[in-house]
Amino acid sequence: MRFLRHTLLPILLAMAWISVSEFLRNQFLFARLWVDHYAARGLTFPAEAINGALWGVWALVFSALLYTIARKFSFLHTAVIGWIAGFVLMWLVIGNLDVLPFGILWAAVPWSLAEAAGAAWIVSRLGVHKHR
Repeated sequence: MRFLRHTLLPILLAMAWISVSEFLRNQFLFARLWVDHYAARGLTFPAEAINGALWGVWALVFSALLYTIARKFSFLHTAVIGWIAGFVLMWLVIGNLDVLPFGILWAAVPWSLAEAAGAAWIVSRLGVHKHR
């Protein structure tokens, strides 16, 4: 029962927070920007169910990473390290592949910082005690 309450629940709640945030930003607010960016490169923006499912897996892995970091570090360190690992590295990769619309970063950077901080807060607040 402790595992469910102090490990699985915080990870799943952080995953839900991340998933809703990602959906709102990328599928609701900036969908046209993504579609147009892909179309300008002769590509179709991947919006099939499998793509959504893989983003769900990403959110789960990101949440588990934040939970793991939070066990050893402060909330602020967890949020910053998690943000770098989850977002900055992703943007470097998709930017290198030329599928990142750089014009989105003015909104994506602060939004993703809030997203990472919110998820870090969830796992820090609801997760197990720190092991230092």
